[in-house]
Amino acid sequence: MNPSLNSEQHITIEASGVTVNDEVIRVFNDMKVRKSSSTEDVKKRKKAVLFCLSEDKKKIIVEEGKQILVGDIGESVDDPYGCFVKLLPPNDCRYGLYDATYETKESKKEDLVFIFW
Repeated sequence: MNPSLNSEQHITIEASGVTVNDEVIRVFNDMKVRKSSSTEDVKKRKKAVLFCLSEDKKKIIVEEGKQILVGDIGESVDDPYGCFVKLLPPNDCRYGLYDATYETKESKKEDLVFIFW
C-alpha cells in the first residue's frame, strides 16, 4: 500500500483485479499517523490487525474481531506479537499489519510491519 493513500482513492491490485476496501485504508492511515492523544484514545489504537479477502474474493477487507488494541496489552494480552501470530489461521491466507516497537543501541523505534500470510 502507498503510505499517502486516502479513503477517496480506489486501489486495484492489477494482476488479480482485487480491490482494497476503504476501511482497510482508514485502518492503515490511522495506524501510521501518530498524533498526541488522550490516554483513552491511545488504548483504542490498534497494535495489530488482520485483513482477509471478502467472501466473493474481490476485496481485501478488515477481518472482524482479529485485532489487538494497545489497551489490551497488559490486560488480556501479555505478548502482543505472540497473540498476533496466534490470530493467523493455519490453512488460509491473510494480510496483517503489526505496529512493532523495538530498541536499538541508539533509541526506541516504532515501525509498521505488513505481513503476507
